[in-house]
Amino acid sequence: MSDRADTLATITGLIEPFNKKGVAVAEGTTFAGDLEWDSLTVMDFVAAVEDEFDIVITMNMQAEIETVGQLADAVGKLNNQTA
Repeated sequence: MSDRADTLATITGLIEPFNKKGVAVAEGTTFAGDLEWDSLTVMDFVAAVEDEFDIVITMNMQAEIETVGQLADAVGKLNNQTA
């Protein structure tokens, strides 16, 4: 499943500029708990992800996504819908 691995790698790269605490990022890393992002940081990061993958992540989806792995799965689903 290299597509998911590629997606994870891209997301991890997108996290870096926002990772002010230098947290080691893995699939189970949480945005609110581990990375300690506030709502503005989340909005900026979501915009970066949407631009990178040419997708739209709805507010409802955002509310359900808590970890890096969940985001990778959501991006994969959205990419398959647009492909």
